[in-house]
Amino acid sequence: MQFMDDSLLPENQDPLVIQVAPYAPSFFPRDSDDIPLTMAEQVQKAVDCYNAGATLLHVHVREPDTGKGSKRLEMFNEMLDRLRTAVPKMILQVGGSISFAPKDEGEAAKWLSDDTRHMLAELNPKPDQVTIAINTNQMNVMELITDEDAAGTSMGEPDYKHAYTEMYYESGPGFVKEHLKRLVAAGIQPHFMIGSIKDLETVERIVRQGQYMGPYVLNWVSIGGGHDGPNPRNLMEFINRVPQNAVLTVEGLMRHVYPLCTMGIAMGLHVRVGQEDNLYGRRGERATSVQQIEKMVKISSELWRPIATAEQAHEIYKIGTFYSSIDETLEKNGWLPNRKATPVAQRQAA
Repeated sequence: MQFMDDSLLPENQDPLVIQVAPYAPSFFPRDSDDIPLTMAEQVQKAVDCYNAGATLLHVHVREPDTGKGSKRLEMFNEMLDRLRTAVPKMILQVGGSISFAPKDEGEAAKWLSDDTRHMLAELNPKPDQVTIAINTNQMNVMELITDEDAAGTSMGEPDYKHAYTEMYYESGPGFVKEHLKRLVAAGIQPHFMIGSIKDLETVERIVRQGQYMGPYVLNWVSIGGGHDGPNPRNLMEFINRVPQNAVLTVEGLMRHVYPLCTMGIAMGLHVRVGQEDNLYGRRGERATSVQQIEKMVKISSELWRPIATAEQAHEIYKIGTFYSSIDETLEKNGWLPNRKATPVAQRQAA
């Protein structure tokens, strides 16, 4: 992405799209008063977040009898159906992990199998987006979550702390190719969750090879432990490597969310907040998902950058748009075209 002299002026930036992730599958309801448990509570949380200013909802589902993140796709279908009625204008983005929470105490925290994740393309009603991670990576969120952050939560307990320390996800070339194919065939936009430059480069190669032909919508996932950490130099280099017309959102972990998202807002990027990423406001004080949204609204308003309406968010994200060729995909997203083969000239003797 390139910046012109007037790129930081709000009239030359898109309205701010606020993503919210309020369902927090890595935590239990006992970890936060703001984590909804029943289906009705989960739907109401979406309504509250939308009314506060969020226009994209990152969807996970919780089992009301156990309080754990659900791994049952029929629960996702029910949730999506209720959400389409309760917040019909909101962009619905299903988390591609489904749920990585340990099934039982002492078990590993891990993403579900390739075949199970592929079934997200069959959800009914279909979501607007499904997130997709690129390359198999470590996801040790405990590298950045301090003992103070985890105090009083399940992540502070030895078994769960160990589970999340050792977490990784599998997203190899075969899975990614097939998953993108199924999502696009279903009319679902893939939302790329990218944690480092190497994964950013992989996406470009995927596009250049014709495995995905659509808008490049992505998050910079700054959670450490196999991903970039919350260093402003990481963010600036990432921005430098993203094509001009991509739609980029800043995502952090715990209280790093606020300074990172503030930088993103100032630069015309978009932001993500919510209990899945952060439980806090000021040090030692909890902040609800709604309060975190309100903070983003306030910061953006102080810079005179408007908050996107739902209609504007759909337009900015290019929901429902796909392209018909590699060349079109490269051009629309702002990449240089693929190199064309040319005959090699031979020097002739005099």
